[in-house]
Amino acid sequence: MKRVKMLRHRFVDSAPDVLEDGVIYVSVEYTTAIHKCCCGCGKEVVTPITPNDWKLIFDGKTVSLHPSIGSWGLPCRSHYWIRNNRVQWAENWSVGAVNAQRLLDAERKSNYFKVQPQISRTPPMADAGSKKSKLKTTWRQAMNDLFRRK
Repeated sequence: MKRVKMLRHRFVDSAPDVLEDGVIYVSVEYTTAIHKCCCGCGKEVVTPITPNDWKLIFDGKTVSLHPSIGSWGLPCRSHYWIRNNRVQWAENWSVGAVNAQRLLDAERKSNYFKVQPQISRTPPMADAGSKKSKLKTTWRQAMNDLFRRK
């Protein structure tokens, strides 16, 4: 597995059947970007471009995605940024940090769409206590895990 350092972008109507290595496909019609994971594992990474997911910047020559790509559901657990077609590798997150971010994302979506969030969690995570209390506890654990490793 060879890590990708640079991506080429292609604006497409829809994703091709076979993704090329080192290419990020952007569909404005489907408000989605898709590429093979930059770690080299070959898995597809889909990033919905919406007010509550990723934002795409096209500066006329390159593309950037915000926030970072965290492939927590893939065996590789890759974490990187795509900035100006360059892949910038980031630290791996603990399970606690991933769960905390998933809770925050679900809450933002819930507030945006005014619906009850449906989230997937990576065990372990306590189900006791209020939602706000769980979020605080999980976030605190995630930050402790993150900074303890440095």
